Amino acid sequence: MTVKQADYEELLAEYSDYLGAIALLKEFRPYLEMIPSMRRPEESVITVPLPLVRIRGAKSVATGGASEVLRLPCDVAILMCDPEWKIKMGGDILVFIHRPSEDFSNLLGRWRQTQICLNTGYEWQMPEQYQHILSEASEETYPLFVVFPETPERIKRGLRGASLPFVTQAVYSEDEFALAPGSSSE
Repeated sequence: MTVKQADYEELLAEYSDYLGAIALLKEFRPYLEMIPSMRRPEESVITVPLPLVRIRGAKSVATGGASEVLRLPCDVAILMCDPEWKIKMGGDILVFIHRPSEDFSNLLGRWRQTQICLNTGYEWQMPEQYQHILSEASEETYPLFVVFPETPERIKRGLRGASLPFVTQAVYSEDEFALAPGSSSE
């Protein structure tokens, strides 16, 4: 079986919400422990799907010399925020979901391209409801790869070989969930 576009889209939508992001981080405990306050997770975790960054010092000819804004090749950025001070803190977790027809070199290449983009000073382009939060770059960026049960074994083996953290996530349609053992259907 191959990874389906709908499965990728389902996980992208799921991780775009802080609750889905926290559920993902529960699968990789070292990153879960980075959350500043589990008592106030809605104020501690900011998710930015298909994130943009403004590169400091880079001027774009196309925008008449304004700072350059780039879309990162990751799928979701999970940013930590101090719920009291309303400032971004700690490391940034960048989620890479295995895309349909993507092989290991492409998946790893997206992480490498992200590292290159974030090698200079940058600031996050925050979602509208978080525009008031200071969004400077963090000292560390941490990747987290999400693969599917259908993901080829060579990709999982490659991520292990590169010492990159990954979790396997299954996506169930409503029909499959209704037929799953232990689920109740009305």
